[in-house]
Amino acid sequence: MREIVLDTETTGFEPSEGHRIVEIGAVELMNHLPTGRTYHQYINPERLMPKEAFEVHGLGDDFLRDKPVFQQIGAAFLEFVGDAKLVIHNAAFDMKFLNFELSRIGLPTLPMNRAIDTLMIARQRFPGSPASLDSLCRRFGVDNSAREKHGALLDSEILAEVYLELVGGRQPDLVLAPVSGANRSGTVETETWRPRPRPEPLHPRLTAEEEAAHLAFVAKLGDAAIWLKRS
Repeated sequence: MREIVLDTETTGFEPSEGHRIVEIGAVELMNHLPTGRTYHQYINPERLMPKEAFEVHGLGDDFLRDKPVFQQIGAAFLEFVGDAKLVIHNAAFDMKFLNFELSRIGLPTLPMNRAIDTLMIARQRFPGSPASLDSLCRRFGVDNSAREKHGALLDSEILAEVYLELVGGRQPDLVLAPVSGANRSGTVETETWRPRPRPEPLHPRLTAEEEAAHLAFVAKLGDAAIWLKRS
């Protein structure tokens, strides 16, 4: 199962008011394990960066001026995402901006049912408790000390750790198959785990009285009783 943990940074809150994406960061997971593949792109928003957005992201007009516009990176972004599920904190916000940008340049949009919203998961698991990314980092002991400014790739990496905790810990499915590497297509090769035979058989815990009672019970069932059959 391939998933993409994703975050965007924007110039504001509403694309309908002219706000745009300035950064995308994404981390690939395969069967809930990081593969090491990431996507990171700064984007020229084709507008001035509002002061309040600069204070949050630390991205200024001079820095973004020579970065590609979304039309130049949209196809590569969709290629990286593929058909994977998208793990996003407050998914409605990021999906709104991504689909605005994609539709504006004539590329396919991302269906909302592909999004896994970690904000919603956190609110369901811990009703009434703070559910921000920083709050969840404190709850799960995830190190976010480097998060002085909002950055899409760093936030995606932190969110990936939080997501694994939200769905049941580092190995949510108790997968006993260590990752041996990821190939160029992003698939993960694993070694199949198999149980070994017990070196010494377990001692029976059945008493003589219990065994006699069982045999007497089976005798009443007739010759067709499955307990009398031998493989």
